[in-house]
Amino acid sequence: MAYLLLYVDDIILTASTAGLLRQLTDSLRAEFALKDLGPLHYFLGIEVVRRVDGFFLHQRKYTHELLERAGMLNCNPALTPVDTKAKLSASDGSLASDALFYRSIIGALQYLTLTRPEL
Repeated sequence: MAYLLLYVDDIILTASTAGLLRQLTDSLRAEFALKDLGPLHYFLGIEVVRRVDGFFLHQRKYTHELLERAGMLNCNPALTPVDTKAKLSASDGSLASDALFYRSIIGALQYLTLTRPEL
């Protein structure tokens, strides 16, 4: 049995035996340029730590980089960081100064909350 996880140009490949894994890798290498990075450590923002009892997955690095990119690395936590009674309007207020940056941060936050719904 083998599993292949492919996202754009990132691949995770594992198999039930080392021989099968080698055979699959050789077949793929015959068709495509591959770079073997060794055992899995980081994939799509998810860090993988091997343990005796299995794998531990976390997103500490991804979250840290996202907070740094948004300029919020040194912010203090708050129970409710926004005004919960604010009335929002599509016509009031100012536009984001950099719409592309704003969309990028929002997309990264959406990905983080999809993979970590408790956040």
